[in-house]
Amino acid sequence: MAIFSLSMRLSVTTLALATASAVPAQAPSLAMLDRLEKGNWQLRERGTATVVQTLCIGDARRLIQLHHPRGSCSRYVIEDQADAVTVHYTCPGAGHGRTTIRSETNRLVQIDTQGIAEGRPFSQAIEARRVGAC
Repeated sequence: MAIFSLSMRLSVTTLALATASAVPAQAPSLAMLDRLEKGNWQLRERGTATVVQTLCIGDARRLIQLHHPRGSCSRYVIEDQADAVTVHYTCPGAGHGRTTIRSETNRLVQIDTQGIAEGRPFSQAIEARRVGAC
């Protein structure tokens, strides 16, 4: 009886410790994107002076899906670091992509994005820079 009681107490203690240390899974925060300044951003292909696109950005998560701006896409965060994020996304019926955004400052980022949009492959290396208010 003493052995059963000791065994039962160990099981209960182990279960209590496991439950106490369990932490609910949290979605990645992509906090680096939250630190980027809101405003007007110019996007240029790296190595060129030509502006490819100008965006008024309130939420920098918009930079993740440059080739799928309106799609209701699912996202899978691959990397969520202090200075870089990598996200794979899938847009049913529209394609998919993988984007890495590396922050140099809160006003300058490097974006590498590739995938399939409108049935065609894309791959771009972009420098995005905040140029003012919207």
